[in-house]
Amino acid sequence: MTTDTPFPAPAAETAPRRLLGARLPAWLLPAQWPAASSGQPAWADLTLDRDRIAAIAPHAVSSTGAAPQAGDERLDGALVLPCFVDAHTHLDKAYTVSRLGQAEPGLLGAIEAMVADRAHWTAADVRTRATRGLARAWAHGTRHLRTHVDWTEADGIPLAWPVLRELAQEWRGRLVLEQVSLMKLPMFEDPARADWLARQVAATGEGAVLGAFVHSTNWNENALRHLLQAAQRHDLDVDLHVDEELQPRAQGLAATARIMRELGFEGRVVCGHICALAVQDHDSALRLLDEIGRLPITLIALPTTNLLLQDATTGRTPRTRGITLIKEARARGIPVLLASDNVQDPFCRIGNFDPAELMGTATLAAQLERPFDDWSDSLCRSDWLARPGAASAPAARPTLIGQPADLVVFDEADAWSWPAHATPRRVLRAGRWRQASVT
Repeated sequence: MTTDTPFPAPAAETAPRRLLGARLPAWLLPAQWPAASSGQPAWADLTLDRDRIAAIAPHAVSSTGAAPQAGDERLDGALVLPCFVDAHTHLDKAYTVSRLGQAEPGLLGAIEAMVADRAHWTAADVRTRATRGLARAWAHGTRHLRTHVDWTEADGIPLAWPVLRELAQEWRGRLVLEQVSLMKLPMFEDPARADWLARQVAATGEGAVLGAFVHSTNWNENALRHLLQAAQRHDLDVDLHVDEELQPRAQGLAATARIMRELGFEGRVVCGHICALAVQDHDSALRLLDEIGRLPITLIALPTTNLLLQDATTGRTPRTRGITLIKEARARGIPVLLASDNVQDPFCRIGNFDPAELMGTATLAAQLERPFDDWSDSLCRSDWLARPGAASAPAARPTLIGQPADLVVFDEADAWSWPAHATPRRVLRAGRWRQASVT
């Protein structure tokens, strides 16, 4: 393997005392923050107290041009974000595309190709590929990553599950790694089996989440109910691949909301993909989103993978984008995250575990206006994965004060065109500039 440093980094892990002239996104600033003459938010000065952000104030411009104090660093309007949250990935599958050959187009063809490859996995193979993904995520500025792990065993634990658990322990203190059991929905049809599966996930400990693949080809409402009931009993949050298809009849999201309401489900439920929502009747889709907005549900859109998988037919240009109704969801106060999903595997042959790169795809696919000021929170809000009761409502304006000094600085980008010019960046972790390499 080769090692390279994709981003400029300081020669030493220096620890600045203040960052002067940071251009923060509008969603991260107090409501009464002053505006610059351009109409954009005024720059900010951040005071650090070791590994925490102690204070934030509008940038003080000296009329005398006095030099900054010792320990200060001038950013001169460089864009600054909290370190990233990549809330839906597949580390166990990553970097397998080169050994799979040509897969049939679309989701089901990719699943077939992955099943064939998984038969040859070893713990060492999974560890090598997953570590490569974590190293890239770290270098790009990610601090919280959630990976789904294929779980096909009805009576056992998959090979990759303990490997990811070991990596979560090894990366503790650098990057939070959560793991989701990606099981086919029918595995929960028997209530006793559903309870056993949930018990295995719960025994993994902190950072383990119960999950399933919910699709019209395996639809089983009783199984979905048993999954949520088992999660409730074992105090687990839930993360579902839901309605990853362009079938208006898909009912996974609607049934999830209804069953949660009937059970009084107390955990956080994350629903990824939900592509079918974009092809359903407009009024019906909006009514469903109104209901989702009253429940502890977070939606995750995966634009890169779904652009490649949805409406995929050999020799024909796709007609449908496959991205869910993220603007309509956000307008209703529903937490919406964007994530990398698959990276260089049969589901998506591109990708790099880089949320900023992902935002470039999302900006085009979903026609996002003001991606830095209005949408970069969809790459940064780990609280939107938290249990209800935490300060996780989208309406609750976040603050940097008191938070870890974990920041990504884009020295060559501007808020008008970001994420263009987002590749050159520096990463501040625990108040120190960190140099990270990628293997």
